[in-house]
Amino acid sequence: MSTPARQAREALGARLRDIRKDVGLTGRALAAQAGWHYTLVSKIEHGTINISEEHVRKWCTACDAEHELEDLIATVRSIDTMFVEWRRQLRSGTRRRQNASVQLEAKTKFFRVFEPMFVPGLLQTAEYAHAMLSMTVDFHRLPDDVEAGVQARMERQGILYQGDRKFHMVVTQTALTIGVVPVDVIRGQLDRLLALSSLPRLHLGIIPTRAEHGFFPLHGFWIMDDREVIFETVSAEVRLTQPREIAVYRRAFDRLASSAVYGRAARGLITQAMTELATTD
Repeated sequence: MSTPARQAREALGARLRDIRKDVGLTGRALAAQAGWHYTLVSKIEHGTINISEEHVRKWCTACDAEHELEDLIATVRSIDTMFVEWRRQLRSGTRRRQNASVQLEAKTKFFRVFEPMFVPGLLQTAEYAHAMLSMTVDFHRLPDDVEAGVQARMERQGILYQGDRKFHMVVTQTALTIGVVPVDVIRGQLDRLLALSSLPRLHLGIIPTRAEHGFFPLHGFWIMDDREVIFETVSAEVRLTQPREIAVYRRAFDRLASSAVYGRAARGLITQAMTELATTD
């Protein structure tokens, strides 16, 4: 069965093959220039071996593609850590994962966050976080340390008030009422969002359901400065560090953010959601 790391190596190999073909080099000619056995080029292009940074440097030199070097090296460095399966990451419980986030967030000055279906963790109430983590623990059959995980998530939120960090967070209007948590919990969460919306360092945007979206709200993602992109799938957390990939996500964020409303208009949508939920049993 193909693993995520193997898939990433295959994707890198295909990219290197395109670079080679763009300059009209055969595999044997490239191997000769790099001082390799002729079979190594095929192994790299098919993703059957772990490629090193030195391989990439020689490849770019032979193909006169030094402009690709930075991005390709970032790809090599990220392959083994790009996909982290949730069961492996969370096998010792949810608190450890929250503490790992603290370390990453402490290095970040500018957070760009998009979440289409729920409130970002740094803005969650304890009750909202408890409901979300409980669902994660149940689904992945993890050790039940939800209380400790919630405490760690609440401790993480201190970063909202520390240093000179800035946060641009965008959610969809759907996230304000979708039933991923009980109704009484989302009501309290909306109160919390209203309070946080006046925080000077937080630029909170909400994309109205019928707004003309600048890009598809495919999945949530976090851009940490221009250093790293993080997003979650059902089974894994994915981390991207390649400049080219980060640029793609930055462009997606800018387009989604341009579809959002802010300030008074955003608070109006939150208040509207609270009114709708007040009539829900």
